[in-house]
Amino acid sequence: MTQPCVSVDAARIVRRGACVGLAAAALLAGSRPAVSDPIEDFYRGKRLSLVIRATPGGNYDSYSRLLGRYITRYLPGNPVAVPVNMPAGGGLVAFNHVMTIAPKDGTVITMITETFPMDQALGLNKSLTIDLRTMNCIGNMSDSSQMLLTRQDSPTKTLADAKRRETVIGATGIGSSSTQLVALYNNMLGTRFKIVYGYPSGPEISLAMERGEIEGRSTGTIGSLVLPANADPSLPPFNYLIQAGMRKMQGYEAVPLLREVAPDSDSRAVADFISEAIAVARPVCMAPGVPAERVAAMRRAFDKALADPDLLAEAERNGMEIAPMTGEALQAVIKKMIETPPAILDKVRLAIQVTAAERAPGAKKEGAE
Repeated sequence: MTQPCVSVDAARIVRRGACVGLAAAALLAGSRPAVSDPIEDFYRGKRLSLVIRATPGGNYDSYSRLLGRYITRYLPGNPVAVPVNMPAGGGLVAFNHVMTIAPKDGTVITMITETFPMDQALGLNKSLTIDLRTMNCIGNMSDSSQMLLTRQDSPTKTLADAKRRETVIGATGIGSSSTQLVALYNNMLGTRFKIVYGYPSGPEISLAMERGEIEGRSTGTIGSLVLPANADPSLPPFNYLIQAGMRKMQGYEAVPLLREVAPDSDSRAVADFISEAIAVARPVCMAPGVPAERVAAMRRAFDKALADPDLLAEAERNGMEIAPMTGEALQAVIKKMIETPPAILDKVRLAIQVTAAERAPGAKKEGAE
């Protein structure tokens, strides 16, 4: 069949029309607005408030500010992190402000008191009226164990020594996790620790050790402890007696873990509950009611910040342990603790009862910070 004849001029017209069409399509596509990111749009130009439940200089403050310096790098819109210290009430003032008063739009986060999940499970704090299972967990910065240690010159150098003689241990509040732990050692393991409580902070406890007022303390931040001026540099800086948590601290594998020395099955059930509670060492949370997509964005920003080489290097320089847990995992751990069978909770309540304790000279009344 003979093909129709198309003139050269006609072909040029067809090609020119196609080019014009393509150019028009490209122009039309370029005129369409770019697809926006609602998370980035929301956080751009905003302030991210870091509500801190303690005064400047302590562990809660140091870890919160460290997080604030990096989390906004990974949050779309890059808001400005602003630390807000709200001490008093054992952390309840800051907690209640975030959970009930502050905006629930994703612009406020806080590190809650580490004992709150255990307090709710055991019903120890009647002022804690908000169900922690309803809050949005962002992540846990560290699951460091609590180490009980004594001064270099203390006669109590091992757990066995602590069963033979009275050893004076310093603490902050009578209801603090470190105080409860020392009481548990007395009640479960037969140690003879005497607790002197009411020191305003960890550094004050360390100073009391150096002055000779007390022999030891419990801490989750060994790396930040300063060697006393009169210590013998040829010996270990402290005597490490026992550690409590889900795992042993790196470099302290020879120090017994509470779960290893529990004498029977009932004691092991108590030790497991306490160890899990201690592992929730620095939990970062948002209030109930924050939009789910903003909670998810904050969780992913937290995960990336805790893996940032600059954050890790800064933490190492300051003796701060970083062992992160995702927000989803933290939420599950808190739920599991609160829903522990009542029979086990009854045993825990008995194990942490404080009997041998007195207030430190000049200490403020319980609850002051």
